[in-house]
Amino acid sequence: MTPQAPSPTHPASLLRRYLFTTDHHIIGLQYLTLSTVAVLIGAALSLLMRLHLIAPNLAIPGHGPILPEDYLALVTLHGTLMLFFVLTVAPQSGIGNLILPAQIGARRMAFPHLNAASLWITALALLTLLASTFVQGGAAISGWTAYPPLSAIASAGPGQGLGMDLWLASIALFAVATGMSSINTLTTVIRLRCDGMTWDRLPLTVWSWFTAALLSLIAFSVLSAALLLLLLDRHAQTTFFIPPGDLTSGLLRPASTHGNGSPLLWLHLFWFFGHPEVYIAILPGMGLTSMLLANFSHRRPFAYRAMIATTLLIGFLGILVWGHHMFVAGLNPFAGTAFSISTMAIALPSAAKVLSWLATTWRSRPHLTTPMLWALGFVSLFVTGGITGPILAQPILDQYLHNTFFVVAHFHLIMAMAGIFGLVAAVYYYFPLVTSRLLSETLGRWHFWLTIFFAYNTFLPMHFTGLLGEPRHYAQLTGIPNSAGPFLARTMSLQRHITWSAIGLALSQLPFVWNILATLHHGPVSPHNPWQSTTLEWHPALSPFAPRFPHEDQEKIVVFRPPCEYGPHQDAFMPQWQPDPASNEKPE
Repeated sequence: MTPQAPSPTHPASLLRRYLFTTDHHIIGLQYLTLSTVAVLIGAALSLLMRLHLIAPNLAIPGHGPILPEDYLALVTLHGTLMLFFVLTVAPQSGIGNLILPAQIGARRMAFPHLNAASLWITALALLTLLASTFVQGGAAISGWTAYPPLSAIASAGPGQGLGMDLWLASIALFAVATGMSSINTLTTVIRLRCDGMTWDRLPLTVWSWFTAALLSLIAFSVLSAALLLLLLDRHAQTTFFIPPGDLTSGLLRPASTHGNGSPLLWLHLFWFFGHPEVYIAILPGMGLTSMLLANFSHRRPFAYRAMIATTLLIGFLGILVWGHHMFVAGLNPFAGTAFSISTMAIALPSAAKVLSWLATTWRSRPHLTTPMLWALGFVSLFVTGGITGPILAQPILDQYLHNTFFVVAHFHLIMAMAGIFGLVAAVYYYFPLVTSRLLSETLGRWHFWLTIFFAYNTFLPMHFTGLLGEPRHYAQLTGIPNSAGPFLARTMSLQRHITWSAIGLALSQLPFVWNILATLHHGPVSPHNPWQSTTLEWHPALSPFAPRFPHEDQEKIVVFRPPCEYGPHQDAFMPQWQPDPASNEKPE
């Protein structure tokens, strides 16, 4: 067998290879590059928000003081970047492209050109979003939820003009790209599994990507329809979301003198997308955590088939609970009760996952490598953030806590920080696979302990400011007249603590950056499969560095057993692709 000749080093060939490629490894890295740009901008915006809350008169060089509309624009851009372009793109499209095909024994995604197209549409969506901050009239200020009627009226005020149109166009492009990527993921898992890779032999990471893709296809389709209706309200004089007699900025809107629209329709459509989006972001981290805990404990995940069932159940229940975001929106009390019960129900498969993680590691003497620490950190944050979920699922309690910093603390712990911990665990775990070099364990441990310390110091106190009644979208907590001023001023000491902790959290990422750069430059060469993993991405023929042979000469990949099977000795492990001569195993 003769490997295919390498690509020439002509600039045009390099451009085609690294920019306009259909290689899923490179596309995965390009997705991660987009997410890195988004997370850097999003984190910088969050620090500006935090500084403004404790020093509202602070002038930004080249800009001046942050006005209320500027603060709301920061909130909108930060939330959009983090939720869509980091927590959705990085685990599902970035890590998924890098790892998923190999984990099922495939050498490509099902639709390589569709894969490349979805990448470039995602990049266009990001550029459109960033461009919205520089247009006349200001950036969008409606938050990542874009509640009407203000968002439905282009002349409603600052940030509701061209900036809002570009924001809507960006999210529409993102929805199209995510739908294309989801179709690709689902088809790849269904059609390209290698011999012997039955459904019950799929790693839990693949089940998580599969379920998240199903959710994405449903949720983003509904979001696309909602975005179209909102654009029609803004520019075609329709009234899907504008109620009759709507008075905005002291003027009766012409479009509201007829028709019978309702902002509640937007809430139903948006949150039918919005809550599944939480699970789209967190499910890949759940799957990876299950596999890492099993790998470094040298045990099969406890109740493996039940873990598959809980993944699918979380996906199913995730599309039935959107109404708990609307308890204070005039929802029918009977509907509120139904959504409260369904929200409590989704805690059951989530709790089952936590119990499986604990049982898997119980008395196992796990290897506390850096990826294992980040997986354990994921469990800690998931549990801590999840405890407050049943509280917010009670309509009577949500009436007080809704739209306060209590909600901010909840979703930042369970979705944002847990999702980021899952991503970082994936980077430390798969770095040797992608680069053939091992990241420093010492720097990795410093990175972990500093990050989890400052993460808890940043987001746990937000529960207390929320319990004190602090609203989440107030641009200023001082100088407010009447009784609200002294009331909100009580939270300033906690806000200062949160702000300095957030700065510490940002600085804690410097060891991570140095670790990556130094390792790429002169890091130790990694042995093949340094973690003794049993899943197929570590098969020599499926490595990103494996020689590319013509299709007829490629080594056939066969699976003989489920993942995470280990021998009686601490260092004995049985990869999925390795037959057991003693038992003469054959693929099913």
